Amino acid sequence: METIKTQDVTVNDLPWKIECKPDRCTMCGSCVAACTFQAIMPAVERRSITVSTGHRPEPSQKHSAVLMIKQRNSIENACTGCGMCEKICPNQAIKPVRNPDSRFSLLARKGGSPIKRGGRTSLNSGRTLDNIIVGRISQMTDPALDSERHTFDILAPFGRVLMPHELPLSAVNGTLNLTAKLPPVNWIYPIIFSDMSIGALSTRAWEAVALATAYLNEKHNMPVRMSSGEGGMPVKLLESEQLKYMILQIASGHFGWNRIVKAIPKMKVDPAGVLIKIGQGAKPGDGGLLPAAKVADHVQAIRGVPKADLMSPPNHQGLYSIEESVQKMFLSMNAAFKFRVPVAIKCAASATSVSVYNNLLRDPYRICGGFFLDGIQGGTGAANEISLDHTGHPVVSKTRECYLSAVKQGRQGQIPLWAGGGIGLTGNAAADAFKVICLGANGVFLGKILIQLLGCVGNEHGRCNACNTGKCPAGICTQDPRLVERLDIDKGAQNIVEYMLALDSELRKLMAPIGNSSLPVGRSDALVTTDQAIAEKLAIQYVC
Repeated sequence: METIKTQDVTVNDLPWKIECKPDRCTMCGSCVAACTFQAIMPAVERRSITVSTGHRPEPSQKHSAVLMIKQRNSIENACTGCGMCEKICPNQAIKPVRNPDSRFSLLARKGGSPIKRGGRTSLNSGRTLDNIIVGRISQMTDPALDSERHTFDILAPFGRVLMPHELPLSAVNGTLNLTAKLPPVNWIYPIIFSDMSIGALSTRAWEAVALATAYLNEKHNMPVRMSSGEGGMPVKLLESEQLKYMILQIASGHFGWNRIVKAIPKMKVDPAGVLIKIGQGAKPGDGGLLPAAKVADHVQAIRGVPKADLMSPPNHQGLYSIEESVQKMFLSMNAAFKFRVPVAIKCAASATSVSVYNNLLRDPYRICGGFFLDGIQGGTGAANEISLDHTGHPVVSKTRECYLSAVKQGRQGQIPLWAGGGIGLTGNAAADAFKVICLGANGVFLGKILIQLLGCVGNEHGRCNACNTGKCPAGICTQDPRLVERLDIDKGAQNIVEYMLALDSELRKLMAPIGNSSLPVGRSDALVTTDQAIAEKLAIQYVC
């Protein structure tokens, strides 16, 4: 008999167990073929049974070899609970079951390497937005609006907005004339599709989001904008009319920007904006990470790199202060497009967010076109789990503090505030967006919810979240051609379009009762909470 070693990894140590019903399984092999992590395999099991068929006990042994589906007991091939085996099984014979006694977090650091994964933080202690409701309803004092018949102005600024006394105007013979160039401002829908790069996403997934963006603009007149993510874009898109729907992102690795700069003379239209990524809410203080497994040939071509782990520095080299950032990055990006394109900055929400925002407000160049705050509940394609779970800052209070700080200076609205990180975490992005806008944001940006609409099964409770492995079972966060084929571009884009149309209706349903026909930026009087601490922190009404 083989001696058991207590240090050996068994199925009982893994986060998910595979439950298989032999009486329903036909051994077709579909589940084994569908599992991208090779967590299960066909096996032969020797079974023995003691029988006695006579009038008197005459026990005898019968042996048989039985085909079965067996779970691998290794950390490298641990089941992630994605459920693809259950989805593809024609007989409902197999499914993953969560193991409450898992020792995975202890054993996964084998070899001295930290745990890496994608998704969001798993240590949620409750969301602030879930404790806030719309409590001010217009009735007798100021009538509510009809959400179906009333015309709503659902637009937000992307670009620097000057105060009246700052406008370069002169009156000559009763005619107003511009004496200097105005900063570029684009009025767009208050929802931006957040930055997810080609590489982090499969070509089909990225194309589905881009297709949905163009369809919403051209067929439904919803001026939604999409951020490219770090890593550049295909040349054909850079030279197409659809570039006007895209926000080009530049991060600390500058990946893909050689292509973008070379394409500028051939661009038919200007991009919607440029977003300089300083930090990310899911892993503040860390740079971007694209594992070599996802650096396919087309990613190498777009980014101009060999096949290797692509790691962006934690900060932009040569930028060590807000002043330097303004002078070098903002001016150079504005100059690249001849000052026709607004340039914004994206930072992870942190204890210093208000200081950064105040310095940008006082920028003498008046060139910063937006401040994007990304909270701890934002998603990512790859990060160290220690960063995901133990660094960051919730976005709600920092958005509110930035807004109130601007109000004290009489500068609110000059640099539009955009908030993200957990917006739509419960599935209802309209409610989250409305509440954050009432607290002072001009708009929000969404990322994780988009890939969930494409078919992502990852969640905050440890299911899947294997975006970093290049083995995404849904074909979303992988460059494996066999897996990418699982994603239907048209259906994915349709899901996003239909969700956004529903979101638009729901946003109107929330604006109408408080009597607002335009976005209620800073209308905190419309919100109430049953949590005393939240009421005090956000300066909103406490109710019970």
